[in-house]
Amino acid sequence: MADGKGGVLVDAEGVYFLGVDIGTYESKAVLTNLEGRIVHHEVISHQMIVPKPGLAEHDADGVWWHDFCLLVERILQATRISSDQIKAIGCSAIAPAVLPVDREGKPLRPAILYGIDTRAVEEIRELEHRFGHANVFQRCGNDLSTQAVGPKILWIKKHEPEVYAQTARFLTATSYLVYRLTGKFKVDHYTAGAGFTPFYDCQQHAWYPEFCKDIVEIDQLPEIGWTTDIAGVITDEAAQLTGLSRGTPVIIGTSDAAAEAVSVGVVKPGQMMLMYGSTAFFIEVTNEPIQDSRLWSAPYLFPDTYALLGGMSTTGAITRWMRDQFAVDLVKAEQYSGKHAFESLMGEAVHIPPGSEGMVTLPYFSGERTPIQDPMASGVVFGLTLAHTRGHLFRSILEGVGYGINHHLEVMKEIGAMPSELVAVGGGTKNELWLQIVSDIAAEVQKVPKVTIGASYGDAFLAAVGSGHLQPGILSEWVQYDHEVTPNRLEHQKYMPYYSVFKDLYQSTKSLMHRMYELRKN
Repeated sequence: MADGKGGVLVDAEGVYFLGVDIGTYESKAVLTNLEGRIVHHEVISHQMIVPKPGLAEHDADGVWWHDFCLLVERILQATRISSDQIKAIGCSAIAPAVLPVDREGKPLRPAILYGIDTRAVEEIRELEHRFGHANVFQRCGNDLSTQAVGPKILWIKKHEPEVYAQTARFLTATSYLVYRLTGKFKVDHYTAGAGFTPFYDCQQHAWYPEFCKDIVEIDQLPEIGWTTDIAGVITDEAAQLTGLSRGTPVIIGTSDAAAEAVSVGVVKPGQMMLMYGSTAFFIEVTNEPIQDSRLWSAPYLFPDTYALLGGMSTTGAITRWMRDQFAVDLVKAEQYSGKHAFESLMGEAVHIPPGSEGMVTLPYFSGERTPIQDPMASGVVFGLTLAHTRGHLFRSILEGVGYGINHHLEVMKEIGAMPSELVAVGGGTKNELWLQIVSDIAAEVQKVPKVTIGASYGDAFLAAVGSGHLQPGILSEWVQYDHEVTPNRLEHQKYMPYYSVFKDLYQSTKSLMHRMYELRKN
């Protein structure tokens, strides 16, 4: 058998598992065997809809379902295996997203995405006033924020009453895929706990009727189960549309970040995944619930496991913005030089000293989630002079994300939840300069896995567990590490004064950010 994308691929056991993940800008699928070897993988790019600043949406059928079907088609064609050899399917996706569907399961509007969509600020305030900030945190384990589903459903009720009136269910991206495959409406405890504030009762692991009242009916929410529970099987209709075999088990699945954590073996207390994607996301596994208003918490993917979570709104998305707005020449040069634009930008930034010669960037380009929980925050590039270059700006953006990551680790240390092991994943791990900057700022070692396919790889493993083919403990045999990024202590000391400016800069400009937010609304 050959790995990757070339050659004839045949497994002696004839047992395969399919994992599919829908991300902000890309969708990925992977086919693995019982030993965790990657038989084949596929990637499709897509766009995020930004109707205006502060809004972020996806077309559920045009992106989520379209990409799922195309990925499966490509995998079946490339591997030439029979679909009945796929013994189970696992899905993950961006979360939490809010997708209203009618009684026939058809989307009524584009899906409203996770915390990068900040439209429901007024609804957050309204629900805090209605239920009480302390009551919500005590019952749900999380504060209301732009990450929360509840305020966005209330926004739909207030601003799009015709959509709200037709809505039979409010789904996430993963639950929509599972519905299209099985006809069942399901969501996992992790996604419900981390994102369905204020509806999810973290004490009872169930929907809380008191906080659903006048916002949503409980039967409009998906049924809750554990990630590896079987949601249902491939229906006749789904088989015809996808090429998968009727009756194939489909697990409930989870969010992209949680599946990515699983993909690199983050399943034991003390381990933390640091995901470098369009956004940065943190998942630390804990052996008991740990709650702090600056972070999020949720049950993890298996019974009696818990997670401490954090997420920055725009990290890799800013590097993409930087490339598209200020490095068009490098993008064009890719066509004849073969050198990637990001590689060229790194070449411009690598020789610039720590601190970018007096430039500090606040990476709050779409508000910020944890730990400041401020949807009205905005990006700041501070300290610009005529001596600064494009390379300085790129390095300052990478450093700004590093300062934000360090801010999270400081909070975790403060509450007694400092992780014992950091595992770096995501597309950003290809940027060695970025990894080194983060390790130097945080003075922490980062492990980088050999396989960085991402969440779809975790989905395949979870599918194997859910279908009874594997036990969770076998995951350690699936995951191997490529290298470690170790901090330079001298560089760390150079960064600390700039990190102090980073934290003070937000506090000094917060009121101005909020004034500017109101001006942009008008």
